[in-house]
Amino acid sequence: MTRGTTGTNRLRRVDRWIAAHPAFRRAADPLVVDLGYGASATTTLELYHRLAKVRPDVELVGIEIEPSRVRLANESARPGVSFRLGGFEVPLSPADERAGRRPAVIRAFNVLRQYDEAQVADAWALMVARLAPDGLLVEGTCNEIGRVASWIDVTADGPQSFTACLHLASLESPSIVAERLPKALIHRNVEGERIHDFLVDLDRHWRYNAGLGVYSAVQRWVATVEAMRAGGWPVRGGRTRWRLGEITVPWAAVAPL
Repeated sequence: MTRGTTGTNRLRRVDRWIAAHPAFRRAADPLVVDLGYGASATTTLELYHRLAKVRPDVELVGIEIEPSRVRLANESARPGVSFRLGGFEVPLSPADERAGRRPAVIRAFNVLRQYDEAQVADAWALMVARLAPDGLLVEGTCNEIGRVASWIDVTADGPQSFTACLHLASLESPSIVAERLPKALIHRNVEGERIHDFLVDLDRHWRYNAGLGVYSAVQRWVATVEAMRAGGWPVRGGRTRWRLGEITVPWAAVAPL
């Protein structure tokens, strides 16, 4: 069981990512699971409302391993949102199981932090095995107020990408995300590892573009990400995503050695 700490808007950055992702937008059955939602249903309900703006037919299932949390969350259940007891095996309702339904997306945030790094691959495999054929697991971590977040996109073919997302107006140094890396990376921020090189370069370009902060933190960040790409990092996406404080690279660019 996780500590269960949560709060309004804590997961807004990853919610925004999921809402724009093709795995959700193009899903034949937009069933989404929020795994390990914590002591209250706040962030689960927020995810539902954000996704419903894109797909009004979305269904959201919150799953927790602590029975008392499930009982409490069920007081907030409503059409389109339900809660179940379970863990990485991602149990659905008997009716959904009989119908062969599988989630298009599983969000597992701030869940694996308390596990050993060696347990991550098995946890990913359990969750991914429950996904629809083109489904997506989004596994990551954020700070208590959601201003610093990072996550890994995982599919049946393994981890696909790494994303860091930061609140730019309050950002002093991008490497603050080192404190909130997913479990697969958080112990790898040492010399000789790819994620360390990535964060060192990100900080360097952020400092170099400090003068653009006079205009806005967004302009400074966009210039930083452009410099990362020009320097050889295979940065994905474009300014629309970068302006949100995001930077995404293929998993191979930061994967542990």
